[in-house]
Amino acid sequence: MMFRPAQRMTVRARLMAAGALVAATPALAAGDREFGAYLAGPCVTCHQPSGQGAGGIPVIAGWPPEQFIAVMDSYRRKQREHAVMRALAAALSDEEIAALAAYFAELEPAPR
Repeated sequence: MMFRPAQRMTVRARLMAAGALVAATPALAAGDREFGAYLAGPCVTCHQPSGQGAGGIPVIAGWPPEQFIAVMDSYRRKQREHAVMRALAAALSDEEIAALAAYFAELEPAPR
């Protein structure tokens, strides 16, 4: 699919749009933890129900929501290499990613 220059959204424009959306929607900014728990099924298949990961799968429990959202966005933009994560991230809305971020942020990471 070809885009005309006017149709392309620059990174700066996307960030500004995302910031405006978050500012306009406090619930989205905070994320809905219960909704995140509901959506977490595909995540916990690899990252474990505790969010601790295993066998090279990263720990996502206790991540700050901003970090979780940034990482998921980088998978959506194909800036990170992992076909499964790219597909999962591409299928999620901003609201769903914020909800997952809220859910995993509240899980306790294992002591190191």
